[in-house]
Amino acid sequence: MAEIQPQAAGPNKAGKRRAKKMSTRIDMTPMVDLAFLLLTFFMLTTTFAKPYTLELQMPVKSTDNTPIRERDALTIILGKGHQVHYFFGLNAPNDNTVAAPELKTTTFAADGIRQVLLRRSQQRPGLVVLIKPSDDSKYQDMVDILDEMSITNQKKYALVNITPADLTLLKTATL
Repeated sequence: MAEIQPQAAGPNKAGKRRAKKMSTRIDMTPMVDLAFLLLTFFMLTTTFAKPYTLELQMPVKSTDNTPIRERDALTIILGKGHQVHYFFGLNAPNDNTVAAPELKTTTFAADGIRQVLLRRSQQRPGLVVLIKPSDDSKYQDMVDILDEMSITNQKKYALVNITPADLTLLKTATL
């Protein structure tokens, strides 16, 4: 509460008479109590942001191994330094009739792998994307490429282990 305290005027001087000066003192305790009550109330009644998770639906494991046609495949290799390496087709080292694929490098930028996926899916409606993370790739790279699959609305994609042929192709391309 506010209270007014009178001050003594000092020794009485002859001739001049002064009015008593009043000083005010405001007690801030109730306002601080109210602020902490409101803060506590809003902290307890608010809902915190729900964590966003990416829903990944894995297919049922089947014994039917349908071969992927060479012309319908796009292989993406996740490399070191958030680099995305890709080539069209499959890397079949045992087949002497097929030349080694040309490895291209891009990033996760909007004009990077997203444009490659969009162009290729327009050229080949039955596109199958094979995602192969290397040992040098980060978890964030995997999340980013799965986001790109969702953004570009890819119907068929698979997470595949990287093969030794892919590793040698990656090494020769980075040299």
